Amino acid sequence: MSDQQGSNDLPAEETSLLHHLLEPLQSLDWINLGWFAGVVFALAVLFAAGLKVPARLAFASRIASATLVVAAAVAVTILANVALFRHDAHLDLTREKAFTPSAEAREVVRRLSEPIEVVYFYQKQNQGARALGAMLRQLERQNGNFRVQLIDADQNPALASSQGVRTYNSALLRLGERRVEVITTDDREIALGVLRLLRTREVVICFASGHGEYDVDNFEFHTHFEGAHNHSHDASGTSLVLMEQHGLGRLRRAIEKLGLVARKISFATGQPIADDCAVIVEANPRTRYSPGETDLLRRYLERGGSAMFLIEPDYALDESIAALLASAGIAVRDGVIVDPTAHYFTDEQMLAVSRYGSHPATRGLVLSFYPGARPLEVLPAPGVRVTPLAASSADSYVIANRLGDQTKAKSGPRASQIIALAAEGRLNGTAAATFRLIVAGDADFASNSFFPYLANSDAVLAGISWLTREERAPAMKPPVEVLPTVSLTGEQMRGIFLVTVLLIPGLISFAGSAMWWWRR
Repeated sequence: MSDQQGSNDLPAEETSLLHHLLEPLQSLDWINLGWFAGVVFALAVLFAAGLKVPARLAFASRIASATLVVAAAVAVTILANVALFRHDAHLDLTREKAFTPSAEAREVVRRLSEPIEVVYFYQKQNQGARALGAMLRQLERQNGNFRVQLIDADQNPALASSQGVRTYNSALLRLGERRVEVITTDDREIALGVLRLLRTREVVICFASGHGEYDVDNFEFHTHFEGAHNHSHDASGTSLVLMEQHGLGRLRRAIEKLGLVARKISFATGQPIADDCAVIVEANPRTRYSPGETDLLRRYLERGGSAMFLIEPDYALDESIAALLASAGIAVRDGVIVDPTAHYFTDEQMLAVSRYGSHPATRGLVLSFYPGARPLEVLPAPGVRVTPLAASSADSYVIANRLGDQTKAKSGPRASQIIALAAEGRLNGTAAATFRLIVAGDADFASNSFFPYLANSDAVLAGISWLTREERAPAMKPPVEVLPTVSLTGEQMRGIFLVTVLLIPGLISFAGSAMWWWRR
């Protein structure tokens, strides 16, 4: 049966706030902190005992007392150092936790049930490499199955060469006969290597091609459209100039770092979709499907396949694809969503989402944004469960196209619009196996231009993890190289404007005027 889940199913703000406040306490190592407190207490007792020793005694008594105090001090100091060495407590007081492994890396190591050996050939002069070595030691203390060996590559060049290491800061991860090499100074890359090492099956992510989709074989540049009209990222400029590098290169590299395999497939051949395709990603098709190609997709889903459809607002769905999605409980509507309340920067069509539906694919997500999205709708479908993943605010509305007249739309009905949906079940209630499907009314949020920013990459990768049926595995986000940014929603920008431009200068003017009036 169809399950239409609205905004009432979203997690309460109080629960999120309580979890945010308790998270630092949960991450503390209370056992090692107890040992640390015990050692400090013992040293304090020793210091207090030293203060109690009488200053004036007979010579023999002074010698005996001094010997006793020195012996006790040496014994306590040795025991304190042994205790600190075996139960070292790590305290990182920096705001960014710069000297502490990431929460994702700690979770991956904590869940290890098989012995993994890490040999890190680092460059001693590299500060980042030394910091990673210290973090690996911290991770080693969390789980006995995580064994670390730090080797200075300059002092042991023969050892590095015998292991096939040709580059500084290379980590060799071994599990039995399997081996993974990671060149990094980032603890998250080590955790990703651990996940690749633990993966016992090859998971293939198949990217659809042949209909003008975003390509996965491209450079990872910030891409855009250029022309006489303006500089933009939306469909308004596609008829003028389309840069060929606009694609999913960053997404492809991210899934490969997770140990997944990326492959391009085409439905035009008429061959059935291979069984080893764990997920099919259809990102921004430009041309219509033929009924035969749609039948290939249908048969794939009936066999228990998984797919992700990212459909831009300007794409006209053919009847066969629309019927396939309808049988999965999903309708893709026409138009573009405009949200005056929750949007990114100053563009009301760039939807900002900070609250999500309750679903494994949205667990832990924070602010993400969708640069131009069309509305979706939940349809009744037997044997299928449909869950809204992301939606606009209740103040949003729909216009005909991105460049259309918004005057009439602003006076029309306003309501929350669904941006992304997840469906799971059996097609028509009679299929042999259970399919999984994610449909989003936007494809740009996963493209090179927007994938690394805010939680867009988290949203895409979490969806792929659910589609591959690995949502219970430790979640890791591969690091993506981008410049540091401060991202604000439209509402946050208005608040800053009101406080810094109006409120504070207004208060200063009022105080000055009041002082002038009083001194008259």
